[in-house]
Amino acid sequence: MKNTVLCTACDEEAARLKKQGFVVDGCTPIPGHPDMCELSYRDPGDESTTATSSNVKKTMATAVATPATHSADFSGRGSPLTQDGLRGAASSLGVNLPALWAVMTVETSGCGFLPDRRPKILFERHVFHKLTKGVFDAEAPDISNGKPRGYGKKDGAFQYERLNRAIALDRTAALQSASWGLGQVMGFNAGAAGYADVETMVSAMSQTEDAHVLAMAHFIEAHGLASNLKNEDWAGFASGYNGKGFEKHQYDQKLKTAFARYSVGPLPDLDVRAAQLFLSYGGYNPGTVDGWFGPSTQKAVMQFQKKSNLPVSGKLDDPTLLALSQIT
Repeated sequence: MKNTVLCTACDEEAARLKKQGFVVDGCTPIPGHPDMCELSYRDPGDESTTATSSNVKKTMATAVATPATHSADFSGRGSPLTQDGLRGAASSLGVNLPALWAVMTVETSGCGFLPDRRPKILFERHVFHKLTKGVFDAEAPDISNGKPRGYGKKDGAFQYERLNRAIALDRTAALQSASWGLGQVMGFNAGAAGYADVETMVSAMSQTEDAHVLAMAHFIEAHGLASNLKNEDWAGFASGYNGKGFEKHQYDQKLKTAFARYSVGPLPDLDVRAAQLFLSYGGYNPGTVDGWFGPSTQKAVMQFQKKSNLPVSGKLDDPTLLALSQIT
């Protein structure tokens, strides 16, 4: 089995796995992503070990921690954000967690994956036009156009339809013309996000939200925006992160509002958030994946418990968390 982790957390994760009885074979750096590595481990008695009730937290934190399978439709493991990933990104920037949550909330409502495990994207036709020098404008004006926006339906599935049409014309330019994951980092910014190229970035984005938040952190650092976040200079951050037209969409005010909310109240519960993400993968409807255990999430949990022959308590107890983490 393999688990993608921050390099700074590799030794701690290896020690934790060993304590739980796993044999750790070692870690391998991920090409083009210097801050992350792939930790290989196995159960000495069963190479196909699945989670048991004695390691609930391991399963939730490293959920779907099977070898990555990057498919043509960009669906991968879809592993949820972990505390290590979130804190590692915040520490590298020297900012607090409410600041990171504010950016992720404004960009993607705080969730980086669609229910089909593909990263959230938005395809920018004017970027594709620029990268391909407008050669496809006449035949496909809705995906290659000098004018920005023109997204059509903004839902994720439709954006992938647009992306795939662009890929048929120029794959690299198409991938570079979409914004990816929790922080909606543009593909043409792959280098600033810490990747060798856009293909490597997209592959990582398809596997785990930890890669999303780390790419966002790399981009923020590369563009000298960490100080804006630290000093709550929302206009300065918005201009550097979202572009000069940020005022039109009140990007800075949205950041300020989100930051204020996270600063005075509890941050999203990552276990609840992971459960919500797994429920969405399983075809249930937990509502927004936001880390808050509300009525919609409770109803989805009860439906899942009933279908899984678990006691229908409506609570995220250990057996329920374990069963959720095994949704494929």
